[in-house]
Amino acid sequence: MITMDDIIREGHPSLKKVAKEVMFPLTEEQKQKAEEMLQFLKNSQDAEISEKYQLRGGVGLAAPQIDWLERVIAVHVPNVENPDEPLFSAVMMNPKILSHSVEETCLSEGEGCLSVDREVPGYVVRHSRISLEYTDLNGETQKARLRKYPAIVVQHEIDHLNGIMFYDHINAKEPWKVADDVNIMS
Repeated sequence: MITMDDIIREGHPSLKKVAKEVMFPLTEEQKQKAEEMLQFLKNSQDAEISEKYQLRGGVGLAAPQIDWLERVIAVHVPNVENPDEPLFSAVMMNPKILSHSVEETCLSEGEGCLSVDREVPGYVVRHSRISLEYTDLNGETQKARLRKYPAIVVQHEIDHLNGIMFYDHINAKEPWKVADDVNIMS
């Protein structure tokens, strides 16, 4: 089981490295690690489990955050209206954004990260909609079209695969300033 002790923090060199492509077929160890990443997110969103194991709530986790330098991300975005049906939940190997909207968006409160133990103020501008392709745990190619919050989460996690932290996108001089046409999501 992955806990906060397994998640490397800001300043660790692996967070600035580009992860390598996952080769198939997957080993049992790769499958298990990837499944544990998704389970961590589910556990972190469960009040009882997260309190018991002192987990910070998360919606996405990239393999480099557990010092595994392969292109693997797990995403589990809850659905406020129907907690039993997440908005989007997947383990993705070698995810690639195929296309994205011109329209941009950002979260009104900024972004956070399980690997960053401090608040970093500022808007992180991302594409409002993305189409992506990835390989699932069974080696099958999947496609997904995401918008708004799930799209933001996936872009954040793919950045980790490329050694990019969310705060690398923040305007250092004016962190709360964005172009007039950027949609600010609350």
